[in-house]
Amino acid sequence: MRGVNPASPLPPPPPTDARAAAALRRIAVPAGVLAGVVGAFVYVGAVDPNRPGHYPVCPLLRFAGVYCPGCGGLRSAHAFVHGDFLAALQDNALAVVGYLIFAVVWTVWAVRAMRGRPLRVNLEPVHLWSLGALLLVFTVVRNLPFGGWLHP
Repeated sequence: MRGVNPASPLPPPPPTDARAAAALRRIAVPAGVLAGVVGAFVYVGAVDPNRPGHYPVCPLLRFAGVYCPGCGGLRSAHAFVHGDFLAALQDNALAVVGYLIFAVVWTVWAVRAMRGRPLRVNLEPVHLWSLGALLLVFTVVRNLPFGGWLHP
């Protein structure tokens, strides 16, 4: 065993306070993002988007009469906060899927941050094109007569 000195002790582990401070620094950004999202959901849960005058009207719906992919998103978030998941799906099914995807990605991010590893999301062009195609199909279908079940 060349180069190993059994008499030399291992370096002492850092103090517990230093470990806690390092863990707090690693989780600060994910916690800040979560605080912002929770704050937005709390606001939308408290201020009902079904009552006129609280939020601006979608310009695409107002001027063209076409539902965009985000139409019904605030009503969906309001229903989601109040536990009415069926109404949330009815108001904007794609938004509910987005909430669930955010929850999974945020959880992975927070766990990796606590372990000191960065979150790596490698979106290839095919993923971005697929997401764009999904949004386009959702928008077109919800504006066709047979897509009325997707109207907010």
